[in-house]
Amino acid sequence: MPTATPTDQRTQLFEQRRTVDFDTYDVTVDELLRRVTRHRIDVAPIYQRQFRWDRQRQSRLVESVLLGIPVPPLFMATNNAAGMQNQWEVVDGLQRLLTLVNFAGDAEARVATGVGESPLRLTEVEKLTTFEGAVFGDLPDDIRTTFEDRPLKVIVLNDKSDLEVRYDLFERLNTGGIQLTPHEIRECVFRGEFVDLLVELAESEDFKTVVVLPESRQKDGTPQEYVLRFFAYLERYQAFSHSVIDFLNWYMRDSYKEPQVDFRRELFMRTFRYLASVFPSGIRSRLNSTPVNLYEALSVGAALALAERPSLQPPGDMTWVGSAELRALTTGATNSRTRVAGRIEYCRDRFLEADA
Repeated sequence: MPTATPTDQRTQLFEQRRTVDFDTYDVTVDELLRRVTRHRIDVAPIYQRQFRWDRQRQSRLVESVLLGIPVPPLFMATNNAAGMQNQWEVVDGLQRLLTLVNFAGDAEARVATGVGESPLRLTEVEKLTTFEGAVFGDLPDDIRTTFEDRPLKVIVLNDKSDLEVRYDLFERLNTGGIQLTPHEIRECVFRGEFVDLLVELAESEDFKTVVVLPESRQKDGTPQEYVLRFFAYLERYQAFSHSVIDFLNWYMRDSYKEPQVDFRRELFMRTFRYLASVFPSGIRSRLNSTPVNLYEALSVGAALALAERPSLQPPGDMTWVGSAELRALTTGATNSRTRVAGRIEYCRDRFLEADA
C-alpha cells in the first residue's frame, strides 16, 4: 500500500508538471516544409539514418492528409542554443515529417533531411486509386494546394524545460518504430561541442584499434557511448551510483555546459595512443568484442596511471588482464560504486607496477 499522503502526491504532481512547458500549434504542411528548408525544423544527423517507412506506409500517410483524416501530432522541442531563434528539433513524428518532405519537399528540404534525391511515388493507395503512381508534381495545382494547406497539430516543448526533462520526453515519446538507444537520445538532447567531440574521438584510429565492436553496434551510438564512459568514469567514478544511464546523463548534462574540448581531446588521444600500443589487437573477450566493464577499467586505469607517471611504458606482461581478481570485478553484479572503483584502481595499480 502507498505510504505517501494525498498531499504529498498532489505536491509532487504539481512540482513535476511545472517543469514541463508546452506550446501547441496548427501548422500547415506548406509551413512545415518551409521550416525544414530554412533549417527552422532540425532533423539531427542521428535521425537521418532512421527513415524506415516503406513506400506503401508513406503513401497511406499522404492519402490521409489529402483526405483530411487526422494524423497523430508531431512533437518538437525548441533549441535556441543552436544559434537559430525558435528552431525546433523533432522528438516524435520523424517518419511522418520525412514522409511529407519525401512527397512534397523541394530539393533543399530533401538535402536538409537526407531523404534522398527521388520524390515519393504513391503506391498501393486504398481510397484515391487514381493517384496510384503519381508524384507530387504530377498532381493538379488545386490538389497540390489542398495538400499544402492541410494543418497538422504540432506540440512544442518550450525551452523553459530543462535538459533532464527533454531527455525523459525523448525517451518516452520517441517510439515511432525507431527505437533509439539511450546514447542516440543523448546526442539529440545534448547536441553541441561535447557531442561533436564524442563523434570525432570515436572515429580516431587508436580508439578503433582498442575498441572492437560487432557491426550491429557500429551505428547505434555505441562507439560514442564508449568514449563518453571513458570521460565520465575518469572524472567521476568515485561518485558513481547504481544507475549507469543516470550517471552518464548527469555527466553529459554538465559537459554540455562546459565541454573543455581541447583538454579532453588531448587527454583522450594520449591515453588511447598508449592503449593501442598495449592492445594492438584490441581489448577482446571470448566473444571477440570489447566488454564494456573491462574497457572502462583498462581505459580509465591507464589514464590515471599516465596522470601519475606521464612517461609510463607499455607493460611486458599483461596476463593480469585475465586474472580471477579482475574478472570478479568486471563480471556479474558490477554496477556498484565499490566494484567500479575496485576494477579501475586495480588496473591503474597494475599499469604502474609493471613500469616500476
